[in-house]
Amino acid sequence: MPDPDQYLYDSNMPAATPRIRSYNLFGESAQLPDLMHCETIAARSVRHDWELEPHRHARLHQLLLVESGGGTAHLEGRACALAPMTLVNVPAGDVHGFSFARPTQGLVVTLPDAMREELTAQAGEARAALARSWVLAADEAIAATMRQIAREYAGHDAARALVLRGLSACLLGLCARAAERADPVASQAAVPTLMRRFESALEAHYLEHWKVADYARALAVSTTHLSRVARAATGAPASRLIDARMIREARRHLAYTNMSVTTIAYALGYTDLAYFSRVFARVAGLPPRAFRARLAN
Repeated sequence: MPDPDQYLYDSNMPAATPRIRSYNLFGESAQLPDLMHCETIAARSVRHDWELEPHRHARLHQLLLVESGGGTAHLEGRACALAPMTLVNVPAGDVHGFSFARPTQGLVVTLPDAMREELTAQAGEARAALARSWVLAADEAIAATMRQIAREYAGHDAARALVLRGLSACLLGLCARAAERADPVASQAAVPTLMRRFESALEAHYLEHWKVADYARALAVSTTHLSRVARAATGAPASRLIDARMIREARRHLAYTNMSVTTIAYALGYTDLAYFSRVFARVAGLPPRAFRARLAN
């Protein structure tokens, strides 16, 4: 039987296709080897010469603490310097990679996204703060909580799962608080319940090219009300958010793969390349080929 840990961060192994690799650390929900996962940065990075190529985890949320050493985090196309006592937040689905100086010391805590969702269900401001990738300074409370998680994870004491859930909730709250302090504007608004439900539905169905009416029907509201709530929360109507989610996926493929624009369009369900290019240009501000060319400069 394969060791479940072999799937954890083996993210820069040669791939058969140029697509962005997507990893589910724990496999299917029925086969979770543990409640969550915690290990050192070195434990996985040393296997790959301290270089983890861009990849993503569809249903996992990661928090990394660099205690000593450093390097560079690549988050959704942004290069972010890592120094001692920095914290990295990587939400599910975000493309990320790392180049670590050797020997960097630190911890990686990985939570199933469903667990993060449950722990932050009544904390809209925390959800908003944790919904984007970022790098910021870690305070001692965050570092101490991650070290306590590492100790508890490695042990076999009574009520281990309960303690780990509580520590994970504490860690998420401390990280959300740190993100709010660093960027209060981005973290200030709690997300309305309907907007959260729309975002979840969008993640589940965007590749099916659902229209606003389809999402409204699934959420049992009118299209007008859905667009009103979306505009109040984000400044854009629901239709624009649907296009933006699809184009965000296209941008990831343009940035991190060698797939042609035509192949990307078909992979995302567009049968009309010209229409795909128009939607991309409207959302991104330039056509897909020009977007890729700009990245190469």
